[in-house]
Amino acid sequence: MVGCGTTRWTDTSRTATEQLLLSDAIDRAVSQVDFRALAGRTVYLDAQPVQGLIDAPYLVSTVRQQLLASGCILKEKREDADYIVELRAGTLGTDRHDILFGVPATQIPSVFPLNGVPTNIPEIPFIKRTHQRGVAKIAVFAYNRTTGRPAWQSGVVSAESKAKNTWVFGAGPFQRGTIYEGTRFAGSKLDVPLIYPGSQDHTERLSVADEAFFVEPGEEFAQKNPPKPASGGQDSASGGQKLQIGLPAAPAPLSAAPAESPSEPQTARPPRLPSGPISN
Repeated sequence: MVGCGTTRWTDTSRTATEQLLLSDAIDRAVSQVDFRALAGRTVYLDAQPVQGLIDAPYLVSTVRQQLLASGCILKEKREDADYIVELRAGTLGTDRHDILFGVPATQIPSVFPLNGVPTNIPEIPFIKRTHQRGVAKIAVFAYNRTTGRPAWQSGVVSAESKAKNTWVFGAGPFQRGTIYEGTRFAGSKLDVPLIYPGSQDHTERLSVADEAFFVEPGEEFAQKNPPKPASGGQDSASGGQKLQIGLPAAPAPLSAAPAESPSEPQTARPPRLPSGPISN
């Protein structure tokens, strides 16, 4: 017997791309605020001005985390804090720009409608691109709770995140932007070895704008293989040479020919072992 199954698909009221754009813009904006002027002080975060905005809980939680990371002491009640930190947001939203190279959807006016003859021309895109961005504009200031005098203000801080989708002759979308890691094709990561020769290498890439220290091969080899001290070499009775245990012995000097002779090349010879007994 044969049969089929059905899976129920549901979509949220807000797309994941929109949520990623807003959260990424909030992270970038809050990261620029420096709360170190209030380090070690007890503060209370007043988030009343941002209540009712979209993603306000995420914004408030991010600011609280930044306060703690800067050394501030958070208080849950206003009367327990020495300073009041007030947060406001001027912009917290997304917008989109579309561009099309091709034939847009067109409706043909029909004077005499005929059965079977379509009156609408569908969209025929050669290249289509969609550019979405999320913008966050925030400001924070602090004042003394007792005296009401101003203590610090951050100024206006704004940041934006981007997401670009491109279709080429109907193939796509090719996705790029701050919310993606590299280039994606229809939601999957795109690795083209011919275009991105280093995409298969998972080591961290070095930028020319970063400070770095390099170790030359000679120094690196010397650090990994330090010279070992001689453990029991003694002068032999006949040759007067020292034999070092653990290191290759130096070649014996040639007595017949000069040390440096341009006409006759010298060959490395193994050292002659001493005739006397060797003690370890």
